[in-house]
This record gives sequence, C-alpha cells and structure tokens, in this order.
Amino acid sequence: MPIQMVRTNPIEGQKPGTSGLRKKTAVFMRPHYLENYVQSTFDGIGGVEGKTLVVGGDGRYFNDRAIQVILRMAAANGAAKCIVGQGGLLSTPATSNLIRQRGADGGLILSASHNPGGPEADFGLKYNGENGGPATETMTDKIFAITKKLTDYKIAAASDIDLDVIGTSKIEGMEIEIADPVTDYATLMKSLFDFDKIRALFADGFTVRFDAMHAVTGPYAHAILEGMLGAAKGTVVNGVPSPDFGGGHPDPNPIWAKDLMDKMHGPVAPDFGAASDGDGDRIMILGRGIYVTPSDGLAVLAAKAHLAPGYKGGLAGVARSMPTSRAVDRVADVLGISCFETPTGWKFFGNLLDAGKVTLCGEESAGAGSDHVREKDGLWALLLWLNILAETQQSVAEIMADLWSTYGRCYYSRHDYENVDSDKANAVMDGLRAKLPSLIGTTVYGLTVEAADEFAYDDPVDGSRSTGQGLRIVFKAGARAVLRLSGTGTEGATIRIYLEQLEKDAEKLDLLPQDALADVCKAAMHLSDLVTQTGRSKPDVIT
Repeated sequence: MPIQMVRTNPIEGQKPGTSGLRKKTAVFMRPHYLENYVQSTFDGIGGVEGKTLVVGGDGRYFNDRAIQVILRMAAANGAAKCIVGQGGLLSTPATSNLIRQRGADGGLILSASHNPGGPEADFGLKYNGENGGPATETMTDKIFAITKKLTDYKIAAASDIDLDVIGTSKIEGMEIEIADPVTDYATLMKSLFDFDKIRALFADGFTVRFDAMHAVTGPYAHAILEGMLGAAKGTVVNGVPSPDFGGGHPDPNPIWAKDLMDKMHGPVAPDFGAASDGDGDRIMILGRGIYVTPSDGLAVLAAKAHLAPGYKGGLAGVARSMPTSRAVDRVADVLGISCFETPTGWKFFGNLLDAGKVTLCGEESAGAGSDHVREKDGLWALLLWLNILAETQQSVAEIMADLWSTYGRCYYSRHDYENVDSDKANAVMDGLRAKLPSLIGTTVYGLTVEAADEFAYDDPVDGSRSTGQGLRIVFKAGARAVLRLSGTGTEGATIRIYLEQLEKDAEKLDLLPQDALADVCKAAMHLSDLVTQTGRSKPDVIT
C-alpha cells in the first residue's frame, strides 16, 4: 500500500471559524478540498508523526467517507494510532473526553454542529488539541496560512476500514482502534453525578422526554437515561442518528424542536424535557409549561452545582461568552467567585479551565460545560439538571422562580437574521461601529446609553488579545443590546442581536420575554439601522 504524494493547489476560503471549517457538503466533496484542509491541519499543528489522534463525528452525510480519507492521510503522514468511534460516531464532548482519558495528542471532529446535514446541506471539520479543547486562534491562524500555500498532500493507497466492528487494524504502520463511542463517556458521567438518586427520581414516577433530533446523542441517551438510570423506554425520541437528521434541523431551540415545545406546553406534559444538537454539545432545557433560556440555565447550574457529587466542593469560578446574559454574573457575585466574560467560541474557555480559574462555563447558544472536558456538553448539563431536581425535589418552574426571586430576572432573547448578503451585513456593523463613540448619554425609546464599545478580550492566562468580538450597547437600569456576525453559517451572513433587560421588581418577574424586551429591541433596531440596510423587517429565528 504505497504512500502517494498528490500535487494540489491552494483553495481559497479555507479559513476556520469559531468551530473549525464549515461549508456546504458539496464543497467538501470537491476534488482535493477535504484533503487540502486535512493536510493543512496536520502541518499547522506541527505534523502528526508518532502521534495518537481521536477521530469521529456526528454521523451526518459524508461523515464515513471523510473519515476513511483522514485515516489514510494520517497513516501517510506517520501517525502512530487513530482511535475512531464505532460507526464513525463520537459526540463532541465524548471526543474531548477520549482525547484526555487516552492521553491522545489531539483529535479531528467531523461536524457542523447544529447546522442541517445531507448532500445539499452542511459539513464541517475541526481540530481539538491535547487538552481536548478546540484549537487556539494561534493554531487556526497557522492552519489557514498553510491552506493558502499548500502544494501537495500525502495519502496512503489503502482499502477502507470497517468502522462498524470494534477492534484493531492497520494502515501502513498506523494502528486503528475502533472503540465504543459511549462507554468511556458514560463512566465519566457516573463519576460526576449521583446516579442512585436520579434512578430513584425515575422510580418515583418522574417523567422525561429527550429529543435526540436524529443526531449523535441518541445512543448516549438510550444507554445512560433508559439503560443506566432506568428511565422508561420511549423517554428518548428520535434516537437513531441519521445522515440528514431525519430531514430536520438539529438545532435545539424552540423553533426547530417545536414538537418537544408543544409537548412540554401541552395538557399532559412530562416533568422535564430536553433536546440536543447534531454533535451533542448543546442542550435545550424545559420544564412542564416553561422554557429555560440557556443564559438562565447557566445561572441555575452555577447556583446549584454543589448538589452534585462532582462539584460538592464548590466552583473555582465561572465564565460566559460576552453575548450571554449577565444572570450568571449575579450568581457569581453572591457566591463570591470570579466571573469571566469571553468572546464567543468554546476555545476561549480552555485556558481558564486548564489554569483552574473556572469550573463552569457556558454560552447563550445552548452550550454549557465544566472542567470535566474541554467542550460544551449537552448530556452533562441534562444530568446535572436531573441531579439538582432529585436533590431539591422541586419542579423546573419552582427552581426558576427561586432563581429570579433571589437574583432578579435577566429577560433575554436572541434575534437571528439569516442568510443576509455579506456586504449588507457588514454595512450594518460598520455603521453602528462608527456611531458607538457618540452614543453615550443619548436616550433612545426611554433607554439611556451608559456604555458602547466593540468587545475585545485579554486572556488572563496567556496574555493574548482578541478584538472585533461584537458591538455592545449598555443602557442604564440593566438593559443591554449586543450585535455580532455569526461564524457558524455556510451561506451569506447571520446577524445576531442579543437583547437583555434586568428586572428586580417582584411584581414583574412573570412577563412575556418579548414584552419585557420591547423597548430594548426597538432601540437596537433604531441604532443599527438594520431594516434600512438589509430590507429585513423581522428576524428569521427568535430564541
């Protein structure tokens, strides 16, 4: 099986975003496209000779074929071993855990996360380092630089590996281990949570509906919830991974998980509901008749994490992405621990976790995690919620009422304007950016601007600086609007507007969020001039 050196040319646009490179599946399937990016990744991390890599993905279309290419290229580049999830499946948090548990040098995750899958939809690939976390900006900059000058790549002429059979085989001198994707992860979860108490909760009649959205968390949820914890069969729905996610959109929000929303707000609702995304790192949490925003969910986990065995010693600190609401800040202040504000992208939490500065972190796009891995982790968050519910014997609604009465309620919403022409989207951002210095002290729709800036982050661990991370407008009386362009789409641009309003009046803690945020929304739309610039009068998605 000779190693081939294939001549190629640089391919434009292979710049990794906040979570690797995401493009249309058809783009990744073009001649040399995947190979160029994989070789650039190998070269950008200093080569893979003698290294051990973990490889897996969310099962979307082209996942299995791409893994075969990656394995042949890893062998040709001298890797010592690749550990691959059975069937090519590994959730993103399970990959992070496997890298850490096995002492691997890094891993390749094939996923476009919450984006749809299929031949006409999206595909993605990202590299995670030896700590199990996403590649740093320095590393992704190196990878991108190499994509612009790559002239050849190495690949072994080898037959396909059977990804469905657990065991070992070889390509050239490289060992390939096909591993159960669930076992190691489930063992980690059992070490963090009181499975006996959660099992007793189910035995007492507590009901759960978990929608795996035809994505990678299905096997994990079946094994842990219905197997280890004794939840009733049928608790997990849409639990078989599908290359096109059952024709749906694996984004766990009230729009794309509408069936679950309807069930949880219906006349015979379960006690607890949740939905996860394509690669298993995001989670939507619901109670009977109540939706928990990710920002509020992070605050609850920070306030109650000590009830789970893995966190009984308390938290070293917490961190949130800048657009996430400041609810967790208020919890951290009462707990007397640090709260760090970072740019969007899980890689920014890695240094804080590695340095022991934080234990818990999260972002508004349904991602939360802790120092058990270096990725956000949907099932981990679900299990922590179940542990809290088992200990408190409260409902989700009661836990939320306690949070708001104790810390005040940060009403919060995100408005997404999708597939906006890139030039128009940039015009919105450039126009508002130019206005920022003159906004302080002005009043818009009854809200007075207290601060306005473009967020930049100075990493307290390595001193690196990240600029251009979103435009912030802070109003007096606890209101805030944030605008940024998303880095997770594959077409045009997505403008995201994040709205927040703190309410401490006990008589106003049960308002409809969009009503509570109405003035903040009007102020943000007026200041950004979004309607005029884009022609869009309403968002595509509100969460």
